[in-house]
Parts: sequence; structure tokens; C-alpha cells
Amino acid sequence: MPSPNLPGKPVADPVFKRLTLLGVGLIGSSIARIARLRGDIAAEIVVNARTRQTLDRVLQLGIADRVELDPAAAVQGADCVMLCAPVGAFADLAARIAPHLAPGAVLTDVGSTKQSVIRDVGPLVPAGVHFVPAHPIAGTEHSGPDSGFVELFQGRWTLLTPVPGTDEAAIARIEDLWRRCGAQTERMEPAHHDRVLAIVSHLPHLIAFTICGTADDLADESRQEVVNFAASGFRDFTRIAASDPVMWRDVFLNNREALLEMLQRFMEDAQAMARAVRWGDAAYIEDKVERGRKIRRSLIERKQA
Repeated sequence: MPSPNLPGKPVADPVFKRLTLLGVGLIGSSIARIARLRGDIAAEIVVNARTRQTLDRVLQLGIADRVELDPAAAVQGADCVMLCAPVGAFADLAARIAPHLAPGAVLTDVGSTKQSVIRDVGPLVPAGVHFVPAHPIAGTEHSGPDSGFVELFQGRWTLLTPVPGTDEAAIARIEDLWRRCGAQTERMEPAHHDRVLAIVSHLPHLIAFTICGTADDLADESRQEVVNFAASGFRDFTRIAASDPVMWRDVFLNNREALLEMLQRFMEDAQAMARAVRWGDAAYIEDKVERGRKIRRSLIERKQA
């Protein structure tokens, strides 16, 4: 019986007969938990990971019906295959699984960059297989199969970026999957997605990693004081900076144009703020702070905080 805390309202029929998750980090393991608990997302859950140790842990957690070390074996007979690995691994994964995808299957993903996913995966998708790129905007700094939880997508957005001509029924099935996970869904053009995510996600992570790196480069005595006396603002940066390094390396490199554009705009704004501080422009500083407070209030009102 589904938990009363589970996102969404359970219905009778599963969206898919067999769901294969290629990768089982925070996102993949959360989807597996939700699907396992609800019973109306997939009748069978198959998980693939790079190491036997990870797959053994998946079995211990009881979040999959079957595990496979070979991705080609994992996707056989699946009517939905979801790429949950770092986006830099997608091209290799797609090449390995393409000959083994079932006709009529839906291939989707959870990557944070969409133009690169379409570039790397799209040409490898066999005829008769439907490719529906997607991106759940939800996460924490944790990774691995133990990090997932069933409330992760509750009230969050999942953006779908299908290319023109994609089978509408396939898109609708992926939308249905995410709604049953508790998410809201919206469709977006891939390039627009990448520019939006560059400012709301990728740039904040780049800044967090950089600030923590700056602190770590300080002399030993100063570094220890940073750790001992960190204020809430710096602690928030360290939480973000604890995120998976391989995943974020791949995100930065695969969305470099949009990220560099937003970084340049940020640097120009930072220089303007520095001038205001240098010359005592109190009105400029106060306006910037108030605009930040306004954005925070908007997030709270939309329950995205």
C-alpha cells in the first residue's frame, strides 16, 4: 500500500512495464524508491551501475527488482530507459545500449544540460525508439544510492525538451511518470533551458566551488579560522560545494557557452557593486540587496525555496 506521504495520487495501471535506470545516484535512487513504493510507475525496476558494490547496495536497500552490471543487459526488454549518470557519460552509454533497445521504448534522461544530451544521444537512438530528454530541477549535495528519498520531487519542476517530431504519446508518458513522482512538468526549447539553468543552477555552483577554493588557498591559520567561524552565508556555499565533482565537471563543460555568458554578466555586476562599495554609493547597494530579498520572497511564495 503506498505511503500517505508519497508524492502524487496512486492510480491503477503502471506507466511502464519495465523501467531501467542507468545510474543510481540521488536522482536515480529517488525515482527507484518512488516507483517501488507506488507501484503505478513501473511494474519492474531494473538498475545498472558502474560497480558491483553499488549494485549490491541497491539490492540491500530493496529499491530494484533486478540489477545488471552490463548496461546492454539492463535495457533489454525495457519500455522505458532513463539515463541517470553524469552527462559526460551519455554518449558512451547510448552507444552501448542502442542496439539493445526495444522497438517502441522511450529513452529519457535527467541531465542538467539539454543541448549536449541531444547532440550526444540523439544520433544514436535507433528508429522506432522515442527520445524524450528531461531534467528534474531537484537535488541535494548528496550522491549515491543511499541519498535518494521519495519526497525529492514533490512540488518541484521537471522540464522536458523534446525535439520537433517526437512522438506525442511518448512525451505524455514521461510527463505522467514525473507527475506521479510528485513533480510539475513543463516543456521548454533546449537552448532556452540551458541558458535558464546557467543562471539559476550552474553559475551558483561555479561560484560556490570557487569561493570554497579561495578559502582553501588561504594560509593555514586563516583557513582554520574560516572553518571555525564560518557564518551562515559561507556555510550555504559549502553545502553547494559538497556536490558531486564529476557531475558538475560534466555540467560546466557541456553548457560552457551559456555558463560563460552568465559568468561574464555576473562579473560585470560584481564590478559595479565593488565600485558602489568603494565610492560609498549606499543607494546602489541597498537597491541590490532589496532586489535579492524580492527574489527570495518570490521563491517562498511559489513554494520553491
